[in-house]
Amino acid sequence: MIVLDTHIWLWWVNNDTDHLDQSRLEQITNSDVIAVSAISCFEVAWLEHHGRIVLPAGKSDWFEKALDASGIKLLPVTPEIACVAVELPEHHSDPQDRIIIATALVHNASLMSSDRKFSGYVELENRLL
Repeated sequence: MIVLDTHIWLWWVNNDTDHLDQSRLEQITNSDVIAVSAISCFEVAWLEHHGRIVLPAGKSDWFEKALDASGIKLLPVTPEIACVAVELPEHHSDPQDRIIIATALVHNASLMSSDRKFSGYVELENRLL
């Protein structure tokens, strides 16, 4: 399983090849399971609401396309994930990103991100794509 961080998910669903290179596209395409943390839904809605991104459709339509229609598995934020997220070292102060990292760790999954701060987590060694 590959857990996509929020920006990778946005780029992939919106076919943004300026941000996703061929190697990453192949990794996503060839993975048996592609997933996102439920916190990424909050992050997309927040970014759109605050004018930081423009979705090619309304939020409800975009989420339908980005989840069910694309075969993305939506992973809930569980108590275990919450505990792992708060216990991570303080390399990254963004709570959404900490939850995404914890989601990958709890699910023993790879994590695809372009966030350079993620590489500071030894917990992601051999998992970060």
